[in-house]
Amino acid sequence: MTETGARLLDAREIVSGYGEVHILKGVSMYVDAAEIVTIIGPNGAGKSTLMKAMFGLLPVHQGTLVLDGTDVTGMSTERLVRHGVGYVPQTNNVFSTLTVRENLEMGGYTRLDGLNDRIAWVLDLFPDLASRLGERAGRLSGGQRKLVAIARALMLEPKLLMLDEPSASLSPQMSEVVFEKICEINQLGMAALLVEQDARHALAISHRGYVLAAGENRFEGPADMLLNSDDMRRLYLGG
Repeated sequence: MTETGARLLDAREIVSGYGEVHILKGVSMYVDAAEIVTIIGPNGAGKSTLMKAMFGLLPVHQGTLVLDGTDVTGMSTERLVRHGVGYVPQTNNVFSTLTVRENLEMGGYTRLDGLNDRIAWVLDLFPDLASRLGERAGRLSGGQRKLVAIARALMLEPKLLMLDEPSASLSPQMSEVVFEKICEINQLGMAALLVEQDARHALAISHRGYVLAAGENRFEGPADMLLNSDDMRRLYLGG
């Protein structure tokens, strides 16, 4: 993991949800530059809701969201992407009928130049995709589609990469590959924010972690402290 730096993302007292139902009840968290942060918690805790609210997919009813010193509360997803946020959803994360190369091109849709150079850069990071550029993404394995989704999110050189359940539905071997790629991306100086059910594995590669329960903050701190906490093991890590 790289050394962390200045505050990149600061979410303060976020209240959000679906319609009139508030899933998040004042959640706060932050990500520093070049930091890996993982959000864990039981099903229904509000983890994915928080990530969607921070990416403009759900309304922020109360609270503030500051990105790299700019108040982006209520900003649209498209504008957040232009401000340096990449997002990989848990499902429906590739254009199934498009080829791998076309998916990457879609990821770089706002680039005015350097598209081919950026594709080459991404393929250096994901060499297994180089031989599959002409294949339709929908015909790839679940793990390969996940790599395409991450690669596409990197096409606009984001400052922060947000990943919702990156290991979901993957084999243990493919999950290991995905976590390794997240570490490689971080070594290049990019911050990453994960929502993840595989709490032990995600915290093992993280600088810090947050635990949500019932839409509220329950625990937070350095990842190794959370991994070694008796309360954490008993309540959230299965032993």
